[in-house]
Amino acid sequence: MSRSANLRDLTVVITGASAGVGRATAHRFARAGSRVALIARNAAALDEVKREVEERGGSALVLPLDVADADAVFTAADAVAAETGGIDVWINDAMVTVFAPVWNVSPEEFRRVTEVTYLGFVHGTMAALRHMRPRNRGTILQVSSALAYRGIPLQSAYCGAKHAIRGFTNSLRTELLHAGSAVALTIVELPAVNTPQFDWARTHMPHQPRPVPPVVQPEVIADVIFRTALNPRREVWIGMSTLKAILGNMVLPEFLDRYLARNTYEAQERIAYVSSERRDNLMAPVGDLHRTRGSFDNEAANRALAVPGPLARLAPTLAGALTGLSIGVLLARALRNGGATRGPRGFWR
Repeated sequence: MSRSANLRDLTVVITGASAGVGRATAHRFARAGSRVALIARNAAALDEVKREVEERGGSALVLPLDVADADAVFTAADAVAAETGGIDVWINDAMVTVFAPVWNVSPEEFRRVTEVTYLGFVHGTMAALRHMRPRNRGTILQVSSALAYRGIPLQSAYCGAKHAIRGFTNSLRTELLHAGSAVALTIVELPAVNTPQFDWARTHMPHQPRPVPPVVQPEVIADVIFRTALNPRREVWIGMSTLKAILGNMVLPEFLDRYLARNTYEAQERIAYVSSERRDNLMAPVGDLHRTRGSFDNEAANRALAVPGPLARLAPTLAGALTGLSIGVLLARALRNGGATRGPRGFWR
């Protein structure tokens, strides 16, 4: 059977499918002819995505629900499996956030972000496992962020949820390995992406939110998700900014604390003030803002580096080894030239 035929037989479930990265990912699988099950809260927006999927050559099933509702997620997974015969790929992408310092975020807001952005992933993963483990195949892909490694100001609830996703996913991975399961588990860590979240996220800041530059288009992320779902890696880091944030935090976390404190308040705010009529999607969807891209087309890049996490982690080790080797070579040369002593022309002569 050809690869294209296999893709047409693929059943893919996407949470957060009504906008942004989730919507772009639905389009990407549709172009391969796959069957796509679309999960989000807004039924009208999902109907639009369904039409877009069909226009691109795929087929779609609309499942309006809130991923914070575990029973609804489980019921949806059962419906997809009954309709298509099984679930091959499950992509967890749904999220909400609040822009504010911790002391300006209410307990209810923290709870809601956690229920959607963390527990929504847990619910989706559990639902997928119910159908994948008996068949001993399938791929679960978590759409995460560089902020799963490095918290930043004004997004403590979101950063906490992303850190939790990484811990949960790593624990589950070891359990699947222990069970000898063939179910694949992968996580992609994203940079800043040009999605509508910055137009509809709740904020308690005076200025409209924005992504921290550099920014990439959601279609770039969708393409990496598509390739990773078909050829799962343990982890994939997308964008040079993601690599810098994760590796920098490993090497110089205290320096990053101070750097982010100085620079990322203004980097997350636009010049425009927040209107008193601004609506947000924390508790309920905002219908007219459901689209693939956000408001930052003028600066968003159409390409980004994508590197397997284990390979990227070698960078500090290799850098340290090369530095040590260079120092060793300089010392050896100095000793061969009559010993290493301080001199006026440099540290060694």
